[in-house]
Amino acid sequence: MNAYPVRVRARLDEPLNRGLWLVKWLLAIPHYLILGLLWIAFPILTVIAFFAILFTGRYPRPIFEFNVGVLRWTWRVAYYSYGALGTDRYPPFALGPAPDYPATLQVDYPVRLSRGLALVKWWLLAIPHYLIVALFTSAGVVLWRDDLPDTGGPVHSLGFGGLVGLLVVVSAVVLLFRGRYPRPIFDLVIGMDRWALRVAAYAALMTDVYPPFRLDTGEEEPAGPAPAPAGPAVPEGQRGGTTTSGQCAWCSSEWLTEPSSNPVRSPRP
Repeated sequence: MNAYPVRVRARLDEPLNRGLWLVKWLLAIPHYLILGLLWIAFPILTVIAFFAILFTGRYPRPIFEFNVGVLRWTWRVAYYSYGALGTDRYPPFALGPAPDYPATLQVDYPVRLSRGLALVKWWLLAIPHYLIVALFTSAGVVLWRDDLPDTGGPVHSLGFGGLVGLLVVVSAVVLLFRGRYPRPIFDLVIGMDRWALRVAAYAALMTDVYPPFRLDTGEEEPAGPAPAPAGPAVPEGQRGGTTTSGQCAWCSSEWLTEPSSNPVRSPRP
């Protein structure tokens, strides 16, 4: 099982207060106000990054760090409030990492990105994931607004309703009466949150690696693969339509990429 470049971790921070969840919507208002402003900047900077990728094949590092910070901040607030209710620790007001907080998010910076994939992955290739995430969150990670200039456009959004919201409400009621968060429900909620955040990063052009159709439940990400033993290369004519990890070839970052400028030369006899 390959480790995905978007890593979402969450630690159930027990013991949890039985009734604090009733007022977390009020306590989180300062975060909601700031995140509202950050999510206005997020799509604008993503458009700038889109053109930078088209011309240079690179995601501008300052924009990347800011956008990852917005996702990270959103995830911490969601985890504290009604995206999980997994902790009573108030989220920090910060875009940067907070390793000691129970909810963390990391995205590997891509050295190179496909120019061709940038044209289609955020609206075409990600459609199956959008449908699934909509069931999880009832909002999805990309919304379309008709009131924008030039007949509308996509606006990134990350809400937590749907199955996530329903399971969190059930957990909140159990917590209120029994003082414990049901572990099976927690693991399932984190799996759906993790799926949504992976798709959000992919849609925001932060990675060319197609999100897996896999519900990775629990606090930790699945372990990466063990190093493969050295062996003879597979001849080109014997390769199938999938990669060695089982991922479809058209979803990988090699699809629509430019041909190499340094072709391999045959050795002289």
